Amino acid sequence: QVQLVESGGGLVQVGGSLRLSCAASGGTYSTYALGWFRQAPGKEREFVAAITWSGGTTYYVDSVKGRFTISRDNAKSPVYLQINSLKPEDTAVYYCAASPPRPFERYFSTASYDYWGQGTQVTVSS
Repeated sequence: QVQLVESGGGLVQVGGSLRLSCAASGGTYSTYALGWFRQAPGKEREFVAAITWSGGTTYYVDSVKGRFTISRDNAKSPVYLQINSLKPEDTAVYYCAASPPRPFERYFSTASYDYWGQGTQVTVSS
């Protein structure tokens, strides 16, 4: 079993920045890709970004490219999501999730992830 714990959410003004963290433990998480998803009230959970176990490859949804950066120092380190130039539409609960290695196009789907964290709230005020 892989356990995931997110932190770093909060209330921030438009244009501000946050860094979310996802700490993983248990199982063979060091071989897993880690992804970030978000879910706004009344909406489905959507893919935001993912990073392979080595940290060598990253993926982003088009709407966050240039503003969000996913990173990890090594396979056993926390995964970070740096969020810059925050917009009101970024308000959501952000979830970290772990997936065994898969073809890259599958990282965009919630169904590819076996483990999920409890989420951290990000609220952007205008």
